[in-house]
Amino acid sequence: MSNTPIELKGSSFTLSVVHLHEAKPEVIRQALEDKIAQAPAFLKHAPVVINVSALEAPVNWRHVQQAVSATGLRIVGISGCKDAELKAEIDRAGLPLLNEGKEKAPRTALPESEPSAPPEPAVIPVTKTRFIDLPVRSGQRIYAPNCDLVVTNHVSAGAELIADGNIHIYGAMRGRALAGANGERDAQIFCTHLEAELVSIAGVYWLSDKIPAEFYGKAARLRLADNALAVQPLN
Repeated sequence: MSNTPIELKGSSFTLSVVHLHEAKPEVIRQALEDKIAQAPAFLKHAPVVINVSALEAPVNWRHVQQAVSATGLRIVGISGCKDAELKAEIDRAGLPLLNEGKEKAPRTALPESEPSAPPEPAVIPVTKTRFIDLPVRSGQRIYAPNCDLVVTNHVSAGAELIADGNIHIYGAMRGRALAGANGERDAQIFCTHLEAELVSIAGVYWLSDKIPAEFYGKAARLRLADNALAVQPLN
């Protein structure tokens, strides 16, 4: 047993980011409630980061925060804030200001004699596969760390598949599939019958209403292309 009452460790989490394009509280609340209704098991009481980069001053942050919180979402941080006055309001509200992973801090040019910054650490390679032969029921969550996940049965609505690598579903997929959970952007989702509540690769996701109608209920393959989800027939 440790002699210290706490431990401070680094970790990473996949969070949804809500990009606000409107500052009117009622419009925000209604839009969020509509989204939550499409995938309540995934979004109800979910922790989220709020991106405010598209909002123009003046913004009544207290009212905006109340509108988001009224939907049941839990705000864990704010990103994309460039307005000094809005930053001060957010700070007074006790919320942390965050930089999203894709945002890079400006770098000062170094003299040629100084060494360059070390490269970013490589993503852990995926080398194994986890197989699930039984149906995945509503409320179940299956996670395949550092490997692919293969499900040879159906996945019910309200069930969740998470893998650091690819996800293969050889059955009806009605739940949620999150591939590349550790940030692996080359991960893909393969499904023989796509009716998912949500699909996600490396944090980029579609709710069911974003899946093109011509692929709904069909065999499909999903991947990232130009930082956006793309889908094609699974031959």
